[in-house]
Amino acid sequence: MVYERLEKCPVCGKTEFRNKLVVEDKSVSKESFAIQQCLACSFQFTNPRPDAAHIGRYYESDEYVSHNSGAGGLINQAYKVARFFTMRRKVALLNQLVPRKGKLLDYGCGTGHFLAAAKGNGWQVAGWEPSARAREEATRRVGQPIGTESLVQFPAGAFDAITLWHVLEHVHELNETLTQLIRLLKPDGVLLIAVPNVESFDAQHYQQDWAALDVPRHLYHFSPKTMAQLLKKHKLQLRDTLPMPLDAYYVSMLSEKNRAERGAGMLAVLRNGYHSNQYAARHQQQYSSLIYVATKRPAGA
Repeated sequence: MVYERLEKCPVCGKTEFRNKLVVEDKSVSKESFAIQQCLACSFQFTNPRPDAAHIGRYYESDEYVSHNSGAGGLINQAYKVARFFTMRRKVALLNQLVPRKGKLLDYGCGTGHFLAAAKGNGWQVAGWEPSARAREEATRRVGQPIGTESLVQFPAGAFDAITLWHVLEHVHELNETLTQLIRLLKPDGVLLIAVPNVESFDAQHYQQDWAALDVPRHLYHFSPKTMAQLLKKHKLQLRDTLPMPLDAYYVSMLSEKNRAERGAGMLAVLRNGYHSNQYAARHQQQYSSLIYVATKRPAGA
């Protein structure tokens, strides 16, 4: 295995870090990985980490439902039920933000469920997905080829909306990828980024067992503060921050499994998911996962 170490913080560029947690990859390799925190801006990231050429083996699991719609088990069945409702909500949000509809790029589209839903709602869609297995399934589901080549294939200003649903935390070249995506966005286009929130109640409750750390597949661990800093760095306007309340229950279910190999305690899952959302409502919207809505310029400018 080939590992790489970040010497500079991807958000602020400073070089002094502290160790925050040591977390085991409980889903594939059983290896342990360090999460470090930048002393200057507080951004957290997995460091060191497998490099981009070798991280693929950490996704090689039939239970990785984002790349395999056939994944079984109680937890994945719960994920699929939640996905049915969240797809409708995502498309409704997209229509609210861009009422005229238009062209959509879903970056890291996985098995293509969101793309298919958006296409069925009248959007012209394009997808990009590095996993061959997921890409093949997405191509069948959406009814058109899904890209894997460089984003330079698309002209500048090609898209009215670009979405990353739990994708940015997986991207090795964080700043370079954002720069490319911003180039593809129309001047009045909308960028939607959904990521876990490392400052949520469930993150604090489960600590190293918090499933949304998902090392080493999750390279970065965002908070609202550090996401805002990253967007500002790229001259984006943070237009809104929206909750994903179902994620608190799903992540709690996975986290309970991490804590007890005999399986998740459903009462604990329901209790902690509920407490997470209640905590967020009282603490500046610190939900388990958040959707960041960003534009190149302020709304109405």
